[in-house]
Amino acid sequence: MKNVYVGIDISKATLDFCVVEPKRISFHKIKNNVAAIGKLLKTIKEIDPQAYLCMENTGYYNFNLYEVLEKFSFRTYVIDPKHIKRSIGLVRGKNDKIDAKRIAIFIERNHQDFESWKPIGESVKAIKILLSQRRFKIKQRTGLKQQNSDLKSVTFSKTTDKLIRINEKSIKEINKHIVEIETLIKKEINADHQLRTEINRIKTIPGIGDITAWTIAVKTEGFKRLCDPRKLACFAGVVPFEQQSGTSLRTKPRVSKMADMTLKSVLQMAAMRAVRMQNDLRIYYLRKVEEGKNKMSVLNAVRNKLIHIAMALIKNQTNYKNRLQLS
Repeated sequence: MKNVYVGIDISKATLDFCVVEPKRISFHKIKNNVAAIGKLLKTIKEIDPQAYLCMENTGYYNFNLYEVLEKFSFRTYVIDPKHIKRSIGLVRGKNDKIDAKRIAIFIERNHQDFESWKPIGESVKAIKILLSQRRFKIKQRTGLKQQNSDLKSVTFSKTTDKLIRINEKSIKEINKHIVEIETLIKKEINADHQLRTEINRIKTIPGIGDITAWTIAVKTEGFKRLCDPRKLACFAGVVPFEQQSGTSLRTKPRVSKMADMTLKSVLQMAAMRAVRMQNDLRIYYLRKVEEGKNKMSVLNAVRNKLIHIAMALIKNQTNYKNRLQLS
């Protein structure tokens, strides 16, 4: 019996399925809810109980599908949209039906190159949602602060004064929301003993605080995925790659733009904190800068080191020990 491959294009309200069987291709459009998904997956199970299912990672919109998939034994893959987009090359036309077919063809050709999806714990799922909301609130706050900065630079009047006070009031309210969200995240972590232990473990690394530790925990799905430090470093976009072709193209190694920008940004902040503290990473940073290395390149190397140290601590079940002897 030949395998069946299923591509799923996900949107907020609907899901488009493309089921590729050995002798035919069928398309199904259903509502993005648990009942509709369960009904269609039962039909696919009758064709092939171990079919290959593939979808793009679209955040919240995947959650109903995740919930139902836990009850089946399909071989499921969740792929970064950029990966699929770049793999199909130059194309013309786009709609949900075509996208579902392209996803099905992609996983048929490349399933051996990816790790299959596994259900994540309820705590990790909740933290993922809460961190997303926290980022949204911070983005709102940044926008309001920028508005106030712009208002202060124009001709001052009673109207602009009122607008500034309205924005300041909103900023205070958003700050309260951020604190409440962080409290909820801590509550979820404390409810999961193993997750709390692992997060506290990587927080012993200089520069890694709550936000960085929480983000790493979410991106590794509770330290159960991407635990290979090299793969995680590539995912975070901190590994420089060579650019060379014949004799006409030869540049210095550069980091790829195909990265998880959320993880990359929190690692940047962690690296900047780490090199200001008395520890091995600061010694490394100062030594490389004195050798004439570019500061940003060295900071990127520190980000890479943070990932490798964090994953080593998780693997060895130990805490970070600073080898720097302070007088």
